Amino acid sequence: MAQKHTPEEEPKKKPNRVLPIILGIVLLAGIVFGVKEYIYYSKHVDTDDAQIDGDISPVVARVGGYVDSIDFQENEHVNAGQVLVKLDDRDYKVKLEQALDAQKNASAGVNVGQSQVYTYAANSAVAYAGVASAQAKLDQVSKDYARYANLIKDGSITQQQFDQSKADLEVAQANYKAANDQYKAAQEQVGATKNQLQQTNTGVTQRQADVDFAKLQLSYTTIIAPASGIVSKKNIQLGQLVQAGQTLFSVVNDNSIYITANFKETQLDKIRTGQKVDIEVDAYPELKLEGEVYNFSPATGAKFSLLPPDNATGNYVKVVQRVPVKILIHADKDVMAKLRPGMSVNVSVIYKD
Repeated sequence: MAQKHTPEEEPKKKPNRVLPIILGIVLLAGIVFGVKEYIYYSKHVDTDDAQIDGDISPVVARVGGYVDSIDFQENEHVNAGQVLVKLDDRDYKVKLEQALDAQKNASAGVNVGQSQVYTYAANSAVAYAGVASAQAKLDQVSKDYARYANLIKDGSITQQQFDQSKADLEVAQANYKAANDQYKAAQEQVGATKNQLQQTNTGVTQRQADVDFAKLQLSYTTIIAPASGIVSKKNIQLGQLVQAGQTLFSVVNDNSIYITANFKETQLDKIRTGQKVDIEVDAYPELKLEGEVYNFSPATGAKFSLLPPDNATGNYVKVVQRVPVKILIHADKDVMAKLRPGMSVNVSVIYKD
């Protein structure tokens, strides 16, 4: 028969030490992780509600016309001032020629007016000389008449001589009045011609303005890149009729890439302009960038929305708002060339060294 063991004689089981060790390791890892996170967030403010932004310049036709040539491809890099599109400019050249002809005619009218002013001024000078001559004649005849008037009293001259002297005086007076009236008429004619010349000069100025406007309209038929960048959203084809004000394409500016980070309003008390920022781009996980806080939006994003919330309607639920913060990126051209507006990024503002 098998020998039975009493309870005191049964072998004791060894305690399980694996579980406490695992729990201890987990607890230690949790403590390390917690301390690490506490230290990190005591110096950093993070958000993943951020994206790359940039200045996108829409290119708008300033005059209407048919598209004559397109000198770029979709998503191609262009330089500022580069000719991208040309419109058919024949109508605008005709308008410029018409404006130049009108200006030429107006200038010719000015030359004619100036010649007339010179002519009438010369006539006025001749009339003035006539007035002076008539004045001198009148003075002489007046003196003769005065002497004859004294001589007729004592009978030294005949009545016929006195009457002749009186007639000469009346003729001299009439001649003086006629010469004076002629001089005044000549002066008025000079003044009227000068006024007409002034109006003609105003017309020339207007014609010059028409020429400048026609040249400006003609220049608008050549559409150039407003900035260096990548052309996108091309909305035109050869031979297409475009209207003034129509958007033709857009240019994403090379030198305007930055980050818009939407921080919670409760995080803003720790963020200041000029603070260093660590940046991670979702599209390039291995790419670590640095930047700095540049400025803050004057209002929350909700206030700039199409339908901003109205908390006075009675359906009020408090929601933590977010404020856009602009962050500049410090990187070389090769890195900046990889970034595209709209890419998601994670940012971490270092507010304490």
